Amino acid sequence: MEFLIIDFILHIDKYIGIFMENYGLLTYLILFAIIFLETGLVFTPLLPGDSLLFVSGTLAASGSINILLLFFILSIAAILGDSVNYWMGNYLGKKISSKRFVRKEYLQRTRDFYDKYGVKTIIIARFIPIVRTFAPFIAGIGKMNYSRFLVFNVVGGILWVGIFVFSGFFFGGIPLIEKNLNYVIILIIIISLIPVFLEFFRKKR
Repeated sequence: MEFLIIDFILHIDKYIGIFMENYGLLTYLILFAIIFLETGLVFTPLLPGDSLLFVSGTLAASGSINILLLFFILSIAAILGDSVNYWMGNYLGKKISSKRFVRKEYLQRTRDFYDKYGVKTIIIARFIPIVRTFAPFIAGIGKMNYSRFLVFNVVGGILWVGIFVFSGFFFGGIPLIEKNLNYVIILIIIISLIPVFLEFFRKKR
């Protein structure tokens, strides 16, 4: 299963192209579902996020997808995903986090981010894989005021989706990037993981 997810992430441009060929407008719904699940369920932190948004933007640049509709749909998916994740943490947090299918190191890593950044973690975590999935869950467990959470959720969701989708839209058409999109995806993943590794080594020291 993990190998399939890794293959999907590294070749996401091809998969989205296949979706477009076979499902047409339903591709928007498929992209919505992936972003919603990646942000909304603590069981699916390895689904693509940053790379999916960027590649979707590159397809919009080619005219395959409407950029404004894409931005709107994926922003809603990101905001709803975090909200669902928050309420899961609020109502089921202790029961779920005690199960083996939720990795304790992911929970602890997210708690460390909360200790360092406070409520701003909701926005910052949008740009950090894994932490992005667990931040709203931890906020729910901690009974953060939902109105306050929602403000940071909306701001973070719009920023995250907007930055990556429009980056793909404006830069994806450049021949160098277009021909080396797989390497660009890998670079995006590496860059997004840098804060996690820095925090890990800081804790070790």
